[in-house]
Amino acid sequence: MIARRMRRVTYSCAFCGEDNEVFVDPSGGRRQVFTEDCTVCCRPNLITLTIEDDGEVLLDAAQEYEA
Repeated sequence: MIARRMRRVTYSCAFCGEDNEVFVDPSGGRRQVFTEDCTVCCRPNLITLTIEDDGEVLLDAAQEYEA
């Protein structure tokens, strides 16, 4: 079994614009969609995370609901 190291990726909150971090877990699949609350304003960000073939991580943060 090969251990895959989780790494952190920074994104800007879709509501307040503050920087937040999430851990990328490769065992969750190449495309992951989940909700993460902002550490500053506590509003829910809908995170879409894609792991490319070369290991690059693409992340999009959107408002889960309209404020």
